[in-house]
Amino acid sequence: MSRYQAPFGPEGPAPIDPDIARKLLTVALEKGGDYADLFFEYSVSGSYSYDDGILKSVGRYVTMGLGVRVMKGDATGYAYVEDLDMGAMRHAARTAAQIAASGSHAPAQLVAAGVPSRYGIAQLSLEVPGETKRDILERADAAARRADSRIVRVTGSISEEVREILIATSTGRFVRDRQPLIRFGIRAIAEDGDKRQSGSSGGGGRMGMEYFDSHSPEEHAQEAVRQALQMLDAREAPAGEMEVVLAPGDSGILLHEAVGHGLEADFNRKKTSNYTDQVGEVVASELCTVVDDATLPFGRGTINVDDEGLEPESATLIENGVLRGYMQDRHSAEVMDTSPTGNGRRESFKSHPMPRMTNTLLLAGQDDPEEILKSVKKGVYARKFGGGQVDISNGDFVFSLTEGYLIEDGKITAPLKGVNLIGNGPDVMRKVVALGNDLEVSDGIWTCGKDGQSVPVGVGCPTIKISAVTVGGTQL
Repeated sequence: MSRYQAPFGPEGPAPIDPDIARKLLTVALEKGGDYADLFFEYSVSGSYSYDDGILKSVGRYVTMGLGVRVMKGDATGYAYVEDLDMGAMRHAARTAAQIAASGSHAPAQLVAAGVPSRYGIAQLSLEVPGETKRDILERADAAARRADSRIVRVTGSISEEVREILIATSTGRFVRDRQPLIRFGIRAIAEDGDKRQSGSSGGGGRMGMEYFDSHSPEEHAQEAVRQALQMLDAREAPAGEMEVVLAPGDSGILLHEAVGHGLEADFNRKKTSNYTDQVGEVVASELCTVVDDATLPFGRGTINVDDEGLEPESATLIENGVLRGYMQDRHSAEVMDTSPTGNGRRESFKSHPMPRMTNTLLLAGQDDPEEILKSVKKGVYARKFGGGQVDISNGDFVFSLTEGYLIEDGKITAPLKGVNLIGNGPDVMRKVVALGNDLEVSDGIWTCGKDGQSVPVGVGCPTIKISAVTVGGTQL
């Protein structure tokens, strides 16, 4: 592939400068809007799918467009266009402006703003020949098959993207960012007689092919095989209320779903979250401090600037069990009379921004993870999570485990299948009785969906002991 070219620079396919942006903002405010912003996006993505020794599909996709938002009081007008011709962009601005009825004011002079460099990389993966990515998938496939004769099928994938954004606001911000992203995954299926189980592994982040320097495809293959073979001998899960220990890293997805969404400001602005009007109140065990941290270098959910042009930081949501605040975008912050936290995110220029998580973490405690396990007489050790469902209004959740084990007399024993964890997010957070000193951030695999929009996110946590969770399985 030829050298990647910035789309919004002077030589790019869509040269947008402060003068053009200010003209469009002037149109957007001509009906009397209080605020307007422009969101330009140019995205190039690629995908590689490998199945049973064959490169099954390769794709390359390009999207480009502009989203225009105008705000008037609590109302918002939004329009987008995929043609960056000046006439088409003016039409989108006029369409969004219809939310207001009278008056007009000029936008502020635009001033270019700098951003941090949380994921600067030497070379975009999109610039690397496709043969290199095919070789990565071949290596993973071969390693999985070599590992054990019971492996009967192997599939793998690589997805990659670079997203160029440029944001101009009527308050005078003019900011751009380049957001790379790569994700690798492998799945191995094992058979032994009439038993059949699968295992998976993967990761990535805001980086290029250098990801594989520290996370080789062979290591991911071995992990997928280990999981598949372990689960071949899994027994039916017990049922009932019992102690549960969550493994560090990926278990953070339970925190993300059961607690994190309820801390997004729009749900609290609309008073549909179980955390509404509870700032300053105890909502979790005093052991628990929860942050949303967009600053982690190369993290999957990391951003230099949010999709409203603001620089996010590490926002403390819960501190020692006390609710300190919500994740705010501009709209919710204005209605709730507070400041944005840099959590305004959107899937693309076709979507309006809303409060979204970046990297959501439960911070480490003081306990030795081995001692946490030794303290459990009978319970479940949750190592890998699959799908789940959460009711934001009350925090009730059901999560399935793809890898779980029985804990007996302080030791991890039999692998379990069919494990579901059933509970309530705030209730579970109050029942955290031990936190390990082993905080781990999940390798970058997670994508979060909300109101039809998907964005990449990160999760993380240490080893967590919960005094009582309902385990759905087979009554023993």
